[in-house]
Amino acid sequence: MKKKKDLLPVFLIIGIIIGALIGAIFKEKAQILKPLGDIFLNLMFTIVVPLVFVSISSSVGNMANMKRLGKILGSTVTVFIVTGLISAAFILVWVNVFPPAAGTKIALKAEDVGQMASASDLIVGSLTVSDFPELLSKSHMLPLIIFSILFGVSVSMMGGEDSPVGKLLNNLEKVVMKMVNIIMLYAPIGLGAYFANLIGELGPELIGDYGKVLLIYYPLVIIYFVTMFPVYSYWAGGKTAVKRMRKAILKPAITAFSTQSSAATIPANKEACNEIGVPTDISDIVLPMGCTMHMDGSVLSSILKVSFLFGIYQMPYVGVKVYALSIVVSILAAFVLSGAPGGGLVGEMLIVSLFGFPPEAFPIIATIGFLVDAGATMVNSSGDTIASMMVAKLVEGKDWINKENLN
Repeated sequence: MKKKKDLLPVFLIIGIIIGALIGAIFKEKAQILKPLGDIFLNLMFTIVVPLVFVSISSSVGNMANMKRLGKILGSTVTVFIVTGLISAAFILVWVNVFPPAAGTKIALKAEDVGQMASASDLIVGSLTVSDFPELLSKSHMLPLIIFSILFGVSVSMMGGEDSPVGKLLNNLEKVVMKMVNIIMLYAPIGLGAYFANLIGELGPELIGDYGKVLLIYYPLVIIYFVTMFPVYSYWAGGKTAVKRMRKAILKPAITAFSTQSSAATIPANKEACNEIGVPTDISDIVLPMGCTMHMDGSVLSSILKVSFLFGIYQMPYVGVKVYALSIVVSILAAFVLSGAPGGGLVGEMLIVSLFGFPPEAFPIIATIGFLVDAGATMVNSSGDTIASMMVAKLVEGKDWINKENLN
């Protein structure tokens, strides 16, 4: 059984390569395979809401020690903020060395840019919903996470894992994870078909001005992935953590890159955390939260878009105030993402709105967002596994990696 598990990343890569070749050869005709990819995504999306609810509720409900829960939540938010700031520093340096709008044919007038608008409504909307049925949607992941934590705390106060509801939640988690394992058997076919459609549809658009943006963004994504992930892992657990991370990170990275969905990558991240040895109660909380809050790749792409807009509107992208606003907007934009493909449109509307750019700016950065989404999601989602390792150190201590947590 273990050997079959280890072969899944290989099958995923083979499926994606075959899909990419089909897309490149048959171009628009490859879109006939789109339904096969959509079936896989729909299966993952339908399982992600119950997965998030039962995993968080059961983990929190099983905690007799609420102090530990507070430590996990505090450590999680700290890790998300720190890695987000580091990624922001990366891209700010990068776009000043390689300005994304330099030499582009797009040139617009700075006087068309208006004043920044308030983001209070977007913040409230990202944290809460107005009716219970809205929680049962992948588009409202953060409100679902908050509800699940409160539900888990209530279960813990009413008897925890020994209570009837606690036992039900633990059994439901096992059932849901078994369903995830079944769905993942279809992943190589589903991801291959999805990638064939993507290459067939976007191939012609990867040229010209947008091509330069891609040449600036994707090398940085690769640099961040191959340098900072090992650095974070080494800080979390030394050489052993780095070794385990390298063996386990491939599947979530491939899944995220292919599906362009943080939500669809949660099961792969969960499996990676189990292989690395992250305590279950930590990964069950960090991974769903990371789905909407840990967006290092989106921070990279958001600041790239802001810099690009400043360039085409012939405005200098310099100054502490401009950089500070860029960081705030990029983190806020990442914060409201839903984790679904196309969810970046919300972030792009936020950028245009808060910086006061005219409506014509939206389709420009929306196109960029669509083209860089695969790389951004790969860093976002596979980074959730890395974040879980870092939180494990903060909660369990530096020797957590040597404890018997392997599943």
